[in-house]
Amino acid sequence: MQFFLDALNKYADFSGKANRQQFWMFILIYLLIYIGLAVVENILGIMFLTLLYSFGLLVPSLSIGARRLHDTNRSGWWQLIMLIPIIGLIVLIVFFAQETQEQSMKNTDTGLN
Repeated sequence: MQFFLDALNKYADFSGKANRQQFWMFILIYLLIYIGLAVVENILGIMFLTLLYSFGLLVPSLSIGARRLHDTNRSGWWQLIMLIPIIGLIVLIVFFAQETQEQSMKNTDTGLN
């Protein structure tokens, strides 16, 4: 639960990094709450709880996704690949699942690589 609350506290912070555990725990808790709200909606016969929840957590979800992509040395803009049906989702899940990658230490001043 702490990972979920940390992501909410950094809801508009698109800089920095989020490791795999932080990201996937956020997604797990997000989905569990969403499913719970969907069940409550079904029981009560109302249709707006999951919609409000999804819109309310849109920015934190994008934020933690961008930080996770930064941890794999990619730009947060890669999230736009989701606009490509099916293939975009698969590619983005692969990017999110990859291990943390350290940035290479290249010395451009002396020409050494």
